[in-house]
Amino acid sequence: MRSYRELFRTPEFTPFFLASAAQGAALTIGGLALATLVYRATDSPLLSAVSMFGPQLAQMLGATFLLSGADRLPPRATLGSISLAFAACTTVLALPGLPVGAIFGVIFLQGLIASLGGGVTGGLLNEILPKDGFVLGRSVFNMVFGLVQVVGFATGGALLTLLSPRSCLMLSAALYATASLVFRLGLTARPPRSAGRPSVAATWRTNALLWSSRPRRLTYLGLWIPNGLIVGCESLFVSYDSGAAGTLFAAAALGMFVGDLTVGRFVPPALRSRLPVPLLLLLATPYLLFALRPGTPWAALAVCVASVGFGASLAQQERLMSLTPDELAGHALGLRAAGMLTLQGLSAALAGSIAQLTSPATAMTAMAVASLAVTVTLAVASRGEERDAERGVFPTDLRAPVSPE
Repeated sequence: MRSYRELFRTPEFTPFFLASAAQGAALTIGGLALATLVYRATDSPLLSAVSMFGPQLAQMLGATFLLSGADRLPPRATLGSISLAFAACTTVLALPGLPVGAIFGVIFLQGLIASLGGGVTGGLLNEILPKDGFVLGRSVFNMVFGLVQVVGFATGGALLTLLSPRSCLMLSAALYATASLVFRLGLTARPPRSAGRPSVAATWRTNALLWSSRPRRLTYLGLWIPNGLIVGCESLFVSYDSGAAGTLFAAAALGMFVGDLTVGRFVPPALRSRLPVPLLLLLATPYLLFALRPGTPWAALAVCVASVGFGASLAQQERLMSLTPDELAGHALGLRAAGMLTLQGLSAALAGSIAQLTSPATAMTAMAVASLAVTVTLAVASRGEERDAERGVFPTDLRAPVSPE
């Protein structure tokens, strides 16, 4: 499958796509509104960064206890329920006079819920599309999220000049509710992909199975850490220049859109496997410019160019699926999403802490240097693994047998 026409003719793909777009718009507008609300209340770069990316901090906890549900729950009902839960949480965040501590409690709850959603979404996409359509379909999801971010951050920034952050949060809640309705009406009721009840024990067993392969471990680390550190840079846009934060977020989303379009649509599969390292280096290098504290035009250009590197995740996810049994696809993609978002939340907290002690520009530069170092280290480790495989030190068939029970 190489054309968008074929993709959108696939049954259920279009409503799945539209509901996910509504979720992306809700996340974008609500996140910017919440970060602005917290920054105005506390004047803290750390709390502002964590408020926007804080739900990610709970992702790994959710992945530890809940992720077996990604393949053991009916996807349509689960996705609809998750969107409704987010609508309710966002409505609570919009309540006047809500203490900062309560805000972060709700954010933590959102992160736990989201840890299950990533696996259900990825597994259902893998089920709806044929194998040769996964990367194209995933790229479209990433692209629409990028476009929604461009429009959402620009719209959110404009709305915040006209409306209060709480009004913008209510708009976000309405979008989540709309996504829930589209999931319910547009998707077919499907049975779970795997038998058995979701449980903590099943989650741990499957996590251990997925983590048992060294190539999968390196793939997960490459998906989680380098881009997580760069999201730490993004978490400081509000404190770097609160008036231009919407512009910087929109520039990042535009760059991500270009990267996903290029990798997903135009790069042949044979070349795609060679792209992760160059793209991850591109993802971090332009942020070194922030050491010079550039003005908005140069900062936006650097952010846009860097964000093209997020396209690396498409090739990395394709590799992850090649290393994973089909019946664990949802769990594997959920673990990918949970780990990635957890690292993003931790990176936001780390970047905010460094900015609190130094400055946002210094913190962004430090996070970019760390991302570059991690990418180079993982690239060296992966090359060593390939050389060992060629010598027969470990098997080249990396799809471990399934024994989740």
